[in-house]
Amino acid sequence: MELLQLKYFQTVAYTEHMTQAARQLNIAQPSLSLTIKRLEDELGTQLFIRKGRNIQLSPAGHILLKHVNRIFTELENAQREIQSEEQLVSRTIRISISNPRFLSRLITEYINQYPDSKVHQGIKMKSEVLSSLKKGEIDLGIAGHPAEDEEIESCLLINEDIVLVLPSNHKYAGRSELSLTEVADEPFISLADNREYSEFIHHICEQAGFVPNSIFEVDSYLLTEIIQVNQGVSLLPVSVCRQLNLDYIRIAGFSPTYSVSLFWVKGKLLPASVGNFRDFIIQYYRDHHDMFKLHGESS
Repeated sequence: MELLQLKYFQTVAYTEHMTQAARQLNIAQPSLSLTIKRLEDELGTQLFIRKGRNIQLSPAGHILLKHVNRIFTELENAQREIQSEEQLVSRTIRISISNPRFLSRLITEYINQYPDSKVHQGIKMKSEVLSSLKKGEIDLGIAGHPAEDEEIESCLLINEDIVLVLPSNHKYAGRSELSLTEVADEPFISLADNREYSEFIHHICEQAGFVPNSIFEVDSYLLTEIIQVNQGVSLLPVSVCRQLNLDYIRIAGFSPTYSVSLFWVKGKLLPASVGNFRDFIIQYYRDHHDMFKLHGESS
């Protein structure tokens, strides 16, 4: 069993498509297929199950992938220790987040304190954040809700209060609180390109007994404009409302919250710069806890 075989296997496992994996690895597909077949022969078991044109990991494949990820994590740890000894550890911090607001303002404070820092930040869905962590493509990730994954370490940053935003001329404007059932027939404005949060909003509306009628899907800044021209209601994190100076009211009957968590690979040796940034993020959310909570007030 060779490391190149394991790298090929890992790539196929995450793409679930032999052609795409071959393209990523820049090798011919027949060569990749032969490598996987030799690995299966060596282990005496099937690693993938074919599903039409795609493939999925078999039970044995899932077991192997878990250990392969650990192998490459340990190899990366060894490389980082060697680089540290030679004072060549990179200061670049690689982080992916599922929503830009998770680092809003925080990154300014960090750079002001550590002006020599280099941060490479990407936007990905939660599932992509977790897979990128396991493949060693990033050091840290931030997304909604904790991850139940034995390979990932997580820290809950905040359970943020969700509030209802109404147009200024809405018939319920001025109320101190409002139940979701009272706006069940209203047009809803939702945040675009954030499937994770959209699914969360659909879930809490379904708990209230209805499916939201989403007529606009826009980014947070266009959302402000649309609300101001009285085109619909929206469910937003309270920190977004405060940052964009939106009027909001408490949701009556229950208090929905949206969890935001920080992730990294369990057992991975983080460079000093990454460890420092991780600790800064955790402390920032603790210090700014009130920004994400209602604490009894309405708008």
